[in-house]
Amino acid sequence: MNGVFFIVGPTAVGKSEIAAEVAARCQGEIVSADAYQIYAGLDLLTAKPDRATLERVPHHLIATASPADEMNAEIFRRSAMESIAAIQSRGHLALVAGGSGMYVKALTHGLSPLPSASAALRERLAQFTARELFIRLARLDPETAAVIDRHNQHRLVRAVEVCLLSGRRFSEQRDRSESATTARGVLLFRDRAELYRRINERVEMMFASGVVDEVRALRRIGLTAAKTLGLEEIRELIAGRISEAECIASIQQATRRYAKRQLTWFHRQSTFEPLNLSLHGSAEAIELITRKARLSFTPQDD
Repeated sequence: MNGVFFIVGPTAVGKSEIAAEVAARCQGEIVSADAYQIYAGLDLLTAKPDRATLERVPHHLIATASPADEMNAEIFRRSAMESIAAIQSRGHLALVAGGSGMYVKALTHGLSPLPSASAALRERLAQFTARELFIRLARLDPETAAVIDRHNQHRLVRAVEVCLLSGRRFSEQRDRSESATTARGVLLFRDRAELYRRINERVEMMFASGVVDEVRALRRIGLTAAKTLGLEEIRELIAGRISEAECIASIQQATRRYAKRQLTWFHRQSTFEPLNLSLHGSAEAIELITRKARLSFTPQDD
């Protein structure tokens, strides 16, 4: 993808701050590739960039949808491509930054039509537990099973459904017409202990900043936004079924597991150059990424 540079990686690795600095240096604008930051009203829970970061350079697809709206990779791809086209029409570099692997892949590879849902098959699959569905998926499509959230019943049902209806692996249901090698970008990561510490601190900061009140204020919420990491646990806290300490610990653990899945996905599904931020200071990493991003872009006069 000419004129587009990707900055991807797990949650809490530091993508937002680095992307904003690189964009400021490269005459760029940021397109968020985060499945949940697109929702308005979930600023703390989804760890949206702070106001200073958002105001430093233009950002797109952050807080642009209602929590009641359904989102998927195809809806995201259409919106992202519109944003990218508008950015390029201004002679600016489009920096895609985020950690939602399927959304990133929708841009780097495109999407091919998946089989329509079968009500009868879904009804049968719904009788199985998440563990049983995962075991079945592992037989049908080991690649998808390696990176899917094995506790997410909805995603497990859909993955198994696609395999059974198409006779092909879910991981093969993507258009390879646009090679990932044409997409330039970096995969940011940190040493595990450092990343996990950052995750734990971020969750604690969310609570100190009022995330419980943010969730309490939510009204209508759709199926997609309802899967936001931490939402279910905070609702359990609000209902009095768990303590705040238990809630924080549960979200920290779930977020660490999510970060591990993100890294596994990007290592297997992308060709972006890995960059360990634990070995490079922020200033050095930003210089490296800026040089790489500029190779994707020839600025034009406004």
